Amino acid sequence: MSNRRSRQSSNAPRISDDQMIDLVGKLRHLLPEISERRRSDKVSASKVLQETCNYIRKLHREVDNLSDRLSQLLDSVDEDSHEAAVIRSLLM
Repeated sequence: MSNRRSRQSSNAPRISDDQMIDLVGKLRHLLPEISERRRSDKVSASKVLQETCNYIRKLHREVDNLSDRLSQLLDSVDEDSHEAAVIRSLLM
């Protein structure tokens, strides 16, 4: 409870209920798992936020996997080749 009070007393602007509803609605449309459901299906804000966290974790894993694959590919090509330069630019 004291943690909640300290967050509320911070200098951050307070988000209204309408703004929160709007933001959760926007997140809902961005999430593949939820946006595929019918519009009439009710999904709680906590479910949307949990799915958002899961989706971000999934995207991080995909980025890590792609980075690893590009690194492996870079190791397999001539260091001075055009392909190596393209791969290096993708890793930046």
